[in-house]
Amino acid sequence: MNALTKISQVLPTNPKPWWKTTHLLWLNSHLASLILFPSTFGYDISLMNGLQSLPQWQEFMSHPTGSWLGFINALQSIGSIVFLPIQAWSANRFGRKPTMLTGYLFMILGVGLQAGSRNANTFIYSRLLIGIAGAWFQCAVILVTELAYPSHRSLLTAIYMCQYYFGSSLSAWIAFGTRNIQSDWAWRIPVLVQIVLPLLALPGALCVSESPRWLMKQDRLADARDILVKFHAGGDEGSKLVAFEIEEISRGLALESQAQKARWVDCVKTPGNRYRCFLSVSLGFFAQWNGGGVVSYYLTLILNTIGITSTTDQTLINAFLQVWNLIMSVVGACLVDRAGRRALFLISTVIMLISYIFITALSGSFTATGASAVGTAVIPFLFIYYAGYDIAFTPLLLAYPAEIWTFSLRAKGVAISTMSNYMALVFNQLINPIAFESISWKYYFVFLGVLIVLLVTVWKTYPETKGRSLEEIAVIFDGEGASVTGVVVGVDEKGPGKMEHKEDAHI
Repeated sequence: MNALTKISQVLPTNPKPWWKTTHLLWLNSHLASLILFPSTFGYDISLMNGLQSLPQWQEFMSHPTGSWLGFINALQSIGSIVFLPIQAWSANRFGRKPTMLTGYLFMILGVGLQAGSRNANTFIYSRLLIGIAGAWFQCAVILVTELAYPSHRSLLTAIYMCQYYFGSSLSAWIAFGTRNIQSDWAWRIPVLVQIVLPLLALPGALCVSESPRWLMKQDRLADARDILVKFHAGGDEGSKLVAFEIEEISRGLALESQAQKARWVDCVKTPGNRYRCFLSVSLGFFAQWNGGGVVSYYLTLILNTIGITSTTDQTLINAFLQVWNLIMSVVGACLVDRAGRRALFLISTVIMLISYIFITALSGSFTATGASAVGTAVIPFLFIYYAGYDIAFTPLLLAYPAEIWTFSLRAKGVAISTMSNYMALVFNQLINPIAFESISWKYYFVFLGVLIVLLVTVWKTYPETKGRSLEEIAVIFDGEGASVTGVVVGVDEKGPGKMEHKEDAHI
């Protein structure tokens, strides 16, 4: 009997869809609020792109360029990097929910200062506060992962980061709509609207339950069981699913005998954790070092190099690109359980590599010939590139690390991946504008090399995790020592992460 059969045997047969099942509708409505949090990150990324196209903002900021522009963009990431370790400690010490809610204090303060900036310095350093808020909001993905209904978890965690593009689309269209306002409100309005999405998420964030896994770790078994009975079983005290979940979580926590004392060094103490750490760090870095970071923050510079310099054209292209990103990332999220994580990563990288080859060739040709048609031809390949990026690296950026780490190190593992992502982002933000000023389109050759390395790395090292519970995934990395299910790792000639199954006498 394999892991998939076990979980399917205890899942109740429901003739109605989840949106007509009261307890699942309530659970998913709460989780939908948490899924809005990534939109704040996407809003900020697209906001800085849109603001660079607005003459009103450029004049207010004294036309920043090069390393100074990079520093302004990077401050948000720096704030997140500094506070992510604190967020990970708080998530284990005080719970997932209060840690997540702490982010509101910094977000309200940061947006207020930014929108009301009297000078450039106030605007710049308010971005640090917004970055700190983002660090605390990262706990939302952990809560979604640990609270979701078992058969919904993969889709919900994958859709989580897709909302990044919901925020970026909103920001891009607002910047497009305010571009002709002849005052500082052309950029102050987009900045102010940044608080809207977190406020829409607040009611659900206040109502959502704490993680049952965290409650059980605090010896609050009755509270954890009540939550699972209410939201996973619709009040059925005798639910086989709840009994299975309680037993599986208990076994997983028992095997993590040092969970309460989990330290950062534990992330690299065992072969399994070193493998998880490698995957988390590499995914965080590759999500930025694949050429996408150039477009995310410096689309204006790219469009300038291919002869598209109109404010209206630049803001409109940015707005349509964000909507495209949202659509393709949702498509990727829907394919996570059908195609699998590993397949999506491979397909994504191949698409990015091919499209980047065309982007590089066309950009170089435009520089040599000045033909507007050649420059315009870059645009569809930017959309193709992002289609590739979005089907894997958007939905799985946090979902993959959140599911491969065990309970006691999950917050730290997600923080490691996010810090890696932000460190790579800071590098991009500081170096990309300087590189563009120096060598223009030739800078793309660097990312062609990185994409080849990425393809080889995913092919050789990224394991498949689809169809398994959080506790069952541990066996891929820790072998029989993590045997809370009937799954035993077997690495064969077909590559890493291939599984064989045998009966576990304990279940």
